[in-house]
Amino acid sequence: MISVLIPVYNFDVNSLVGLVHNQLSSCAIPFEILVMDDKSDTEFTISNSKINELPHTRYLVSETNHGRLKTRVLLSEEAQYEWLLFMDADTLPKSERFIENYLDAINDNTETIFGGFAYYDKAPENKHLLRWKYGKKHEVSDASDRNKKPYKLIISANFMIKKTVLKNLDLKFSVAQYGYDSYFGSRLKSEGIQVNHINNEVYHLGLEENWKYLEKKEQAAESLLHFYKNNLIQDHQNSLLSLFVFLKKLQLHHLFAACYKSFGERMRSNLTGNNPSIALLQLYRISYLCNSYKNGKD
Repeated sequence: MISVLIPVYNFDVNSLVGLVHNQLSSCAIPFEILVMDDKSDTEFTISNSKINELPHTRYLVSETNHGRLKTRVLLSEEAQYEWLLFMDADTLPKSERFIENYLDAINDNTETIFGGFAYYDKAPENKHLLRWKYGKKHEVSDASDRNKKPYKLIISANFMIKKTVLKNLDLKFSVAQYGYDSYFGSRLKSEGIQVNHINNEVYHLGLEENWKYLEKKEQAAESLLHFYKNNLIQDHQNSLLSLFVFLKKLQLHHLFAACYKSFGERMRSNLTGNNPSIALLQLYRISYLCNSYKNGKD
């Protein structure tokens, strides 16, 4: 009934797989857990290979580094069951009924179910604060709020989808970098795929350092710009893109591009420092996007 699919790169998944396996076993349903390693360092492949000892569990090791997106596609092609539960390797279910909660949410009309994201209340080290602050403010949201605009907060680190639905979407990954959840959400919306959000969060464990996460947000902006320029993300609920289109219509994107050119380094200094401002991050993101558009970056 359920194929749990976990791409992994340089992360120990034994705790995650063991916990999910116990929950699946107690539900007494057909299941499999497939973990695909994207050519991790040897220490991780040795440790993670222990999960092969668990029934209905396979640890697949790729000969080349494909990236998380391609690895997800390969996992979906390998899966044998109707429902695909995608989880990121650096997550951990919040509820002891994690699997049961997903099963309870399935009905005849269900096509996709998104469980949501959670962060521990205790703040991490200063060098990880940017990711934690952003996640707490913009990714932690009750299902009742997420369902008001179901295609807005699409987090692919914890969701379930019918295999036929995913296959029919025929997702095109034209650039291999951060920021595909926006494209995924847009495709779900444009194809009229029903999205149901539930309160079934996973904790996000793998907090990047501030500089690394800022780099990822820049990549996400570039991905968004690529989708926009190539008409791949027309029907959407993405706030950043909506703001950009609004500014561009009023010719104000030139002003924000100038803001990035004049103050970009100062903003970066704050965002990679010991007390990053999330309000400033939002200004940085839109000004970075406007500057990239003005300079023809794709």
